[in-house]
Amino acid sequence: MTRVWKWNRPVTVREVLEDLQQERSIAYTTVMTVMDNLYQKGWVRREAEGRAYRYAAVSTRAAYAAALMNEAWQRSDNQAAALVAFFGMMSPEQRDALGDAMRVIQLPAEGTREVPAPPEGAEGAEESEGAEEAREAAEAGEEQGSPEPAQGSGAPSAPGAAAELPESEGGAAEAGGGR
Repeated sequence: MTRVWKWNRPVTVREVLEDLQQERSIAYTTVMTVMDNLYQKGWVRREAEGRAYRYAAVSTRAAYAAALMNEAWQRSDNQAAALVAFFGMMSPEQRDALGDAMRVIQLPAEGTREVPAPPEGAEGAEESEGAEEAREAAEAGEEQGSPEPAQGSGAPSAPGAAAELPESEGGAAEAGGGR
């Protein structure tokens, strides 16, 4: 999934294979199987191109990360305590990113997500780079829909969560999202 997200375009099994082979030995059929598994679980869509398929991510990496965080948070028996602990683990840079994200999604009135823009030239009228990226990620997530895989697939709720490629044909496995 990392390569599909990084390239941000439909990819072929051959392209993924050639990129993986720069790091380790891996068979075409292994990559093809993983890509097909991702398709079957609803994490990528595919279109036929000649005798091959081009695969594209169903959701963004940001939507995937958000789904994982939401799933973990919802499983907590004390959601407020979980948030306090999570925020306590954040680095200063992560807290800055959280502040940017909060400015993007501030709820001005109950049930709405729109934040009125400050008048031009007013203090706070300029959006920080992090806030702009967070806003764009939120908008992209809304455009692409839920990152949830197809119902009844038996897959984790976040796309790419269980994608694995073996280290070598007979070696240990590792998460596909880490490559």
